[in-house]
Amino acid sequence: MQYDFFVIGGGSGGVRAARTAAKLGAKVAVAEAGPLGGTCVNVGCVPKKLLVYASHYHDALAQAAGFGWTIDNARFDWPTLIQNKNTEVSRLNGVYETMLDQAGVTLYPEHAQVSGANTVTLASGKSIDCKHILIATGGQPTKPDIPGAEHGIVSDQAFFLDQLPRRIIIAGGGYIGVEFAGIFHGLGVETLLLHRGDGLLRGFDDDCRRFLAEQMQLQGIDVRLHTEITAIQPGQTLGAALNNGQAETADSVMFATGRKPNTDNLGLEALGIELTDKGAVVVNDHYTTNVDSIHAVGDVIDRIMLTPMALAEGTLVAERLFGNNPQPPDYDLVPTCIFSPPNMASAGLTEADARQRDHDIDIYRSTFKPMQYSLSDTPLRCLVKLVVEKKSQRVLGTFMVGPEAGEIMQGLAIAMRAGATKKDFDQTLGIHPTIAEEFVSLREPV
Repeated sequence: MQYDFFVIGGGSGGVRAARTAAKLGAKVAVAEAGPLGGTCVNVGCVPKKLLVYASHYHDALAQAAGFGWTIDNARFDWPTLIQNKNTEVSRLNGVYETMLDQAGVTLYPEHAQVSGANTVTLASGKSIDCKHILIATGGQPTKPDIPGAEHGIVSDQAFFLDQLPRRIIIAGGGYIGVEFAGIFHGLGVETLLLHRGDGLLRGFDDDCRRFLAEQMQLQGIDVRLHTEITAIQPGQTLGAALNNGQAETADSVMFATGRKPNTDNLGLEALGIELTDKGAVVVNDHYTTNVDSIHAVGDVIDRIMLTPMALAEGTLVAERLFGNNPQPPDYDLVPTCIFSPPNMASAGLTEADARQRDHDIDIYRSTFKPMQYSLSDTPLRCLVKLVVEKKSQRVLGTFMVGPEAGEIMQGLAIAMRAGATKKDFDQTLGIHPTIAEEFVSLREPV
């Protein structure tokens, strides 16, 4: 075999798996036709968070007056932000290439297909024999099958717009739609967010979902539920026909209505590798397909589409194949943050999940106005919530909607991983005055 481990896909999961396997002594190669770093670095987490930071200055400037600041003639320039974002992404592309090189991983900057249980064929025609193959090709956003959908954009394109629209319609109430609604609104764009369901962010805690929608509406984002686009009509501005018979116009329409795994043109079907109806690679608990030498991790398996999960999955595959310390990720305790306005973060089981699993639980919840809002006229508030198992008093879930929720949730996730109980929270001194201290000040269940 020319390689012990051949990775198709140079995103977070693939690069982590490749580096880990190489560190464990395997001879490793990676094939990636696009820029290294995958969705996260190029059209996901990294550029999204940079745009989120940019959008927050709008509120910061508005609140500054209450603290005695007078800021005149503040202006925002979209091309400057995009240029600086592109520079940072290019830097990270280079970092990924350096990491692979330093790990001794061979990089093939071209498309690759699986042509046999132990064979990969590159776009250049070269055939490579390898003991194990990892599919880590990620996913991509999709558009709905409606008339005129080609006139809309998806999240990938939103990072490269030549100019900021004056008005935008965003279709989709998942985390991508919600985050971009906050970004565009914060940058001064009139924003309409449509969602066909009865609440934003399906699958997250119900109290948090409702509270976040209220907070977004209070800021001026037009959130409409049970509403979806049925057709787009091109023109000087785009016309969007809605399912309720109404119509809206905007400079841009963005679809955040779903993603699909990148499994086309990989040769998987010809080899008999099992795929789901959505095209995701089916794997077992070890991330191995029905062909023993072929494995898959990350968004392409359509489990939990988060960069840290792809990293954990990639590490496990490499450790299992070439080391002796595989650590399976915990799919119950998954810390995550929606970088919405305001942030919404969670770790562990939602209230609904806990009840569905027949846990006898207490719920602790508080809404309040944080000190940083106290000298401004903003109507925004924070929410914190704990889901606690009555008998053991173990904290099963932690939730927050408010500023820097993701930063706060990371520490709470560590405590939960260590088995923290409500008593541990109660006996921990709060850092005063902070938002985070509310988590150790919740005394009576609701």
